[in-house]
Amino acid sequence: MRTTRETMTFDHPFSLTAVDKVQPAGTYTVDIDEELIEGLSFLAYRRVATTIYLPLIEGNHGSVQAVRVDPRELTAAHQETPPA
Repeated sequence: MRTTRETMTFDHPFSLTAVDKVQPAGTYTVDIDEELIEGLSFLAYRRVATTIYLPLIEGNHGSVQAVRVDPRELTAAHQETPPA
């Protein structure tokens, strides 16, 4: 298993089906977990999970919740144009 951490900056508020509330624009940390595909003559990985870290509304400053999301939905929310 390998994990890649990246940041995604959203220029507008966004929503995800895994979360009840609209998330504010900002920069978020995203982890992508991949597993090695066995039996090939070259290294190849398959994505098994995508997790975004969202700030907790209640709790200490800097507290976050890890939310598993569909990577296609996350990409679509990131590329979405805000309503006029």
